[in-house]
Amino acid sequence: MSDKTPNLHAAYALKSPEDNKRLYGEWAGDYDADFAAREDYQLHIHTARAFVAAGGQGPVLDVGAGTGLCGVVLAGLGVGPIDATDISSDMLDVAMRKDIYRDTIEADLNLGIPVPRASYSGVVSSGTFTHGHLGPDVLPALLRVARPGAQFALSINAHHFETLGFADALSTLAQDRIRNLTLPKTRIYGDLAAGANKDDTAFVALFERI
Repeated sequence: MSDKTPNLHAAYALKSPEDNKRLYGEWAGDYDADFAAREDYQLHIHTARAFVAAGGQGPVLDVGAGTGLCGVVLAGLGVGPIDATDISSDMLDVAMRKDIYRDTIEADLNLGIPVPRASYSGVVSSGTFTHGHLGPDVLPALLRVARPGAQFALSINAHHFETLGFADALSTLAQDRIRNLTLPKTRIYGDLAAGANKDDTAFVALFERI
């Protein structure tokens, strides 16, 4: 990964938590304009709307919140309170300035989320499982912070859904830890997107914690 100007190609090439912190730390100040607007990024909108349509409500944890794109949509739909967690403190600094989050939590999902068990009635994630550097092994950490009956809406890149084992992991969880699993598919980018990833799609995993 280059340490020069961050871009979508660099994001898709992330391999480690250290790579993630470095790239998003460099990108934080320009992320909304440089990526979201220029690439016509839409996944956060689809994910937030799917969460609300499924009956999701606060308090909500926005996982991999970044600069707060999904949180802005959630807040606009009347959802709250919302907390944000991300591996990048620089991204969280930008998110907090949008004045939509109650609190921010810097955390590496591989190491868990430092909040009490069963803290949230909803868990939303848009883009965290897009680039392939995180797999389904972090799902138990998300379930730990959710209350019984909590609604989840997790976007997962369609390319990684089978190859990284998300399909099998969700099927296993559906046996005794989650219920009402549905997997609507959506485009990640809008009609104005260009480049190699413009037609990428994602599943939005909707389910409730038992």
